[in-house]
Amino acid sequence: MTTAEVLDAFADLSVLVVGDICLDRWCQYDPREAEPSRETGIPRVAVVDCESTPGAGGTVANNLVALGAGRVAVLGAIGEDGYGHDLLRALTARGIAGDLMVRGGSLRTFTYTKLLNLESGVEDLPRVDSINVRPLDEKVESEIHGRLLEFAGDFDVVVVSDQAETAAGGVVTPKVRDALISLARRGSSRVFWVDSRRRAEHFRSMILKPNEDEAREACTRAGLSDFAALRAHTESRALIVTHGERGASVIDERGASHAPARAVEPVDICGAGDSFNAAGAMAFAVTNDALQAAKFGNLAASITIQKRGTGTASRTEMLKAAGL
Repeated sequence: MTTAEVLDAFADLSVLVVGDICLDRWCQYDPREAEPSRETGIPRVAVVDCESTPGAGGTVANNLVALGAGRVAVLGAIGEDGYGHDLLRALTARGIAGDLMVRGGSLRTFTYTKLLNLESGVEDLPRVDSINVRPLDEKVESEIHGRLLEFAGDFDVVVVSDQAETAAGGVVTPKVRDALISLARRGSSRVFWVDSRRRAEHFRSMILKPNEDEAREACTRAGLSDFAALRAHTESRALIVTHGERGASVIDERGASHAPARAVEPVDICGAGDSFNAAGAMAFAVTNDALQAAKFGNLAASITIQKRGTGTASRTEMLKAAGL
């Protein structure tokens, strides 16, 4: 299939993103307004503007929509707070179905607040993140588990975004992960694509897409010698390890191969893995070829890293980048 034909086929796909769906807040602050607090004497960070966008798994969903997926939905957890409201609104504004999201009163909506200097446009202050460090509420976990089992069959592709770097608090708990494994092992043509920062070695029978550091750390935790052993240990349909500007390694039933990256001058690598996941997962669903999936993932990432923030890659941009 040609690049254009694969991209055209995206419109026939429905995709569910499961896991840590967070809110990105891009806040501009004015350093000229950093006068000290009258009460404490501590200089303030004077935020003068703020834009909210879906982040983590939500960034994957953004890219799926931009690439022309026929239907995109997310399944995760949010709190009964303002950030949760902002996240649902941001999802809806981008054509992403958020009706499967589960609300939990004890949760804090997973939120990244990024502070950008109004004068320079640079993010130059520490990020302020709202995270969960306690185990996911059992009621919320059970509801996510139930919705996953009930609705996953309605989608052609399931992308798992296991982004939480804390020991507890993430949406992809062992119970949710076991449900995903059970679904993946049923032998259907459905694609299960996993991006896990800290727990890649615990997934089974799916396509794993860690970056190089994540893959090496997974090997160390599992006592494995190399990436081929990681693929065997996880019984993966394919293991795709990204290496940034050096492209991606692909290990599947045919052995090891390499997908080179497109040479570009990066502006911001934030969200590159998410754009890779979106394009790669859909390309695999269309072609059933891990190497082709990695090439599409590399192409999408080469576009988004030339944009500030967590950008997206459109069908038009993909064709242009491919020289078509």
